[in-house]
Amino acid sequence: MKNTILLIIGLISVILGAIGVFVPVLPTTPFVLLAGGCFSISSPRLSAWLKKSKFFGSYIENYENNTGIPKEVKIKAIITLWAGIILSMFLIQNIILNSILLIIAVCVSIYLGRMKTK
Repeated sequence: MKNTILLIIGLISVILGAIGVFVPVLPTTPFVLLAGGCFSISSPRLSAWLKKSKFFGSYIENYENNTGIPKEVKIKAIITLWAGIILSMFLIQNIILNSILLIIAVCVSIYLGRMKTK
């Protein structure tokens, strides 16, 4: 059951990552890394395919080898993160939930900012 759920999450993440290549509002990197993590547990065959993929292989290779994230990808991820958080805050209009969203956005921004830039 666990492998099936991880496989489904991985496949959905690959699809969202592929859409993110063409849609600037959707970040590719987090979805590809999530898919890689899910596939590494649920399907070694799909994990190997993703790592060898012409489109997604570099995302996983850069992360695994700690070579860094390209500057453009880092900037796009942070802009997308904050756009989504701000939109969510306006839609939610709840001070507690907005505070949680703000804390998450700050923490993720710090994490991304501290990651090595390629």
